[in-house]
Amino acid sequence: MRLFAAVLPPDDAADELAAHVARLRGLPGADGLRWTGRPGWHFTLAFYGEADDGVVPDLSARLERAAHRSAPFELSLRGGGQFGHGRALWAGAGGDLRALGLLAGRAEAAARKAGLDLGEHRRYKAHLTLARSRDAVDARPYVEALHAFEGRTWTVRELVLVRSNLPRSGVPGEQPRYEPVGRWALGAAG
Repeated sequence: MRLFAAVLPPDDAADELAAHVARLRGLPGADGLRWTGRPGWHFTLAFYGEADDGVVPDLSARLERAAHRSAPFELSLRGGGQFGHGRALWAGAGGDLRALGLLAGRAEAAARKAGLDLGEHRRYKAHLTLARSRDAVDARPYVEALHAFEGRTWTVRELVLVRSNLPRSGVPGEQPRYEPVGRWALGAAG
């Protein structure tokens, strides 16, 4: 199964972003982008890729310990940017980015200790993917429109292990489906 660890924004924070994204989708050329559906919005902490079912119990136990060692923290959706010359458009984060980065590091370490090969370590960049393109696009109008966005602050209280089910139907525009495999409270006794 294809897995990743994530922080999920609460519904009201996602509502604010959805209203802003609706305006972005009205910009010229927006129909050429593959927009991520709101159910897929998340801050990936660590991407694990394909993992055998047998590794999930050990990974889950390690993620639970990582969550327990991490105190709840404040976060918001704020600003945005692009990767790969417009191949990915994203919303950024505000708030306690140090705590978010620490949780991401712990989620990555949990996977390595559970025996998953994550490849080369990359510096964590908090982002929530909004749209993708197979080709390079001029993302400046979208990035400029995202620059002023600042959503409400919420308290991150859990770490979530998510299974990603990729589209298989071949239907244009079909989105991946995400299902939580495990949830662990931050800072819980244990």
